[in-house]
Amino acid sequence: MAVVAAPRPLLGAVLLLFVSAAWGSAFPLMKDLIHRLPVEDLLAERYLLAALTLFLIKPGCLRGLSRDTWLNGALLGVMFGVGQVGQAMALGSLPSAVSGFAVGCSVVITPILSLVLFKDPVRRRVWAGVALAVAGMAVFTLVRGVEDRGISMLALGVTLTAAALYSGHTLLLGRLSERPTGFPAYALTVIQLFTIGVLTGGFAVRDGISVPVGPSDWTILLHLSVISCALGFLARSHAQAHLPAVPSQILMSTQPLWVAAIAVIWFHEQMGWSMVVGGLLMGGATLLALPSRSEARGKERRRLLFVARRAAKVLESHRIKREDPLRLQRGVAPYIAKSACADSASCPWQTRSLKGGAEPSLERLIERATHIVRAKNLPGPGCCQSVTLLGRCLCDLMEESEQVHTTRLQRWFRS
Repeated sequence: MAVVAAPRPLLGAVLLLFVSAAWGSAFPLMKDLIHRLPVEDLLAERYLLAALTLFLIKPGCLRGLSRDTWLNGALLGVMFGVGQVGQAMALGSLPSAVSGFAVGCSVVITPILSLVLFKDPVRRRVWAGVALAVAGMAVFTLVRGVEDRGISMLALGVTLTAAALYSGHTLLLGRLSERPTGFPAYALTVIQLFTIGVLTGGFAVRDGISVPVGPSDWTILLHLSVISCALGFLARSHAQAHLPAVPSQILMSTQPLWVAAIAVIWFHEQMGWSMVVGGLLMGGATLLALPSRSEARGKERRRLLFVARRAAKVLESHRIKREDPLRLQRGVAPYIAKSACADSASCPWQTRSLKGGAEPSLERLIERATHIVRAKNLPGPGCCQSVTLLGRCLCDLMEESEQVHTTRLQRWFRS
């Protein structure tokens, strides 16, 4: 059984903020690269290069994995990959601000799915963080202005479905990270990245695959693959072992804040009031998403209880169960009446009593009495004056038993 590490919420928060910053840095770079490379081709090459990078760093990560690990990794990749394909298909029919806000709605969908599917209650403080995150995304996307383009309801529905798949991906990853039997984060990351690359590659291969031309484009692609995808997904897998799914989704929803910060620092865009207000809302959501110490202790306590119950079941299955060699029958012992035998002289109760019945063995009593009398060295004729049994002398019974040994002994006990 694997050793369960204690959750460290602060470490998980730092890792998820790195994930949000890495994914946020990809947006302005992709915005520049998609003018020279189709979106579907960029997605396929990005995820396949990320998976290949992690595999080359640790080639033995896929050895000896269980069947459940392969299935879970493939399922995670399918959920995220289908979401990426759907988002890319709908992007041409939606303004970029609307598409970004619809994808960000996963921060609302995640607690709803957690409550409906797993009956996990969400604290009011976390709901407040969700509300602040949605308000911050609205300020960064919708308030800053929407392009003068029509909105396709079908494309909007596809984008919201992609957001629901992202929420399901977060919930499933959180459930897998809570398993005390072990959480192979590295192997799961490689498997799901390969799966996402295959799905997006199947979508991109329809019109042929295009590759970057110049060194600058290859540099951007390597950044998107190694920093944003490989390290981002790996850090997310490790981070969700320390934080629940809903706070994790809130922290990852701060991507617009990082996009705005990169745009101001690197591309020298002017900072407006929307960036300030949106940044304050996102900062408040981040603070509310961090779990308290009591919540972290409660999660650790639930993990330990789960491990204790599992260990008890394993020990119970390995315990040697000894069978009773006697195999006694239940119920009252039967009593055989004298009238049950046609020939009463040969009936067993004349010589041996029935175990548990009312008649003891007369031969056994006489034998024991013989040992008692001989041990006391009492004289033969005088013993009859002191020891009697229902009017008969015990010495006479002893002599009679020694001279005649037959199955038909006189019975001195009433039946």
